[in-house]
Amino acid sequence: MSRARTSGSSGRSANGRYDAASAQAVELVGLKVDVIVAEFTPAAQAAQRATQTIPIVMAPAGDPVAVGLVLDLAHPGGNVTGFSNLAAELAGKRLDILRRLVPGLKTVGLLLHGGDPLDKSFVTETRNAASAIGIATETIIVSGPGALDAALLQMKSAGVRALIVPGNLPVTNKVLANAALRHRLPSVSLFSEYADEGGLVAYGADIARIQRRAGEHVDRILKGARPADIPIEGPTKFELVVNVRTAKALGIQIPPSMLLQADRVIE
Repeated sequence: MSRARTSGSSGRSANGRYDAASAQAVELVGLKVDVIVAEFTPAAQAAQRATQTIPIVMAPAGDPVAVGLVLDLAHPGGNVTGFSNLAAELAGKRLDILRRLVPGLKTVGLLLHGGDPLDKSFVTETRNAASAIGIATETIIVSGPGALDAALLQMKSAGVRALIVPGNLPVTNKVLANAALRHRLPSVSLFSEYADEGGLVAYGADIARIQRRAGEHVDRILKGARPADIPIEGPTKFELVVNVRTAKALGIQIPPSMLLQADRVIE
């Protein structure tokens, strides 16, 4: 999901369509807004393409240096600042979660959008982390809801026993969670909404907290601060959400230590 919006008066949602994000960013620039708050990498890139002068606050984006949003985390340069959600960098933690849930796990599947600039970093980080612990990875692009079942069947035939689900697929969390359950594949996603909608586990940055902190950046910019001088910040809090109902449906016993570590347990 990607969005581009102003700091207060005018909001836009692209509903996961990157072409729409570009059009909406151009529209916001035409409205001569003071600040654009962009949620997730494609929206931030769309805003950056649309303007090099209006301040842009990422709330958040993934790997902003690698995808070309900023020059450096400490000294962003240009008109973009804000927050990284460490989406790709937390791959090792998500793999560890799946290993604890699926003893003897040998192959993990990674679903991809295919058009998101963060895909490359996400795949690289996941493969490196998986290789270090002797786990193979299978990747497949999911172009929409109609392609999901075939993708999961293909993964299962390749020996995949668990899934990592990024947050940028053009499929709703509920559809993804239901499909993973239907195909008997334990899964972990980046965003808590996935577990809320029936996914097994979610682990990632607390996006709601990042978005609240983004409001502080907007306030600083409106008071005269330059985006180029505001360092990119990472998450200060991470969320682990476990859906026990889904675990029972999959026949998985959640380790007591994981339940104790969880920020939320969905019964």
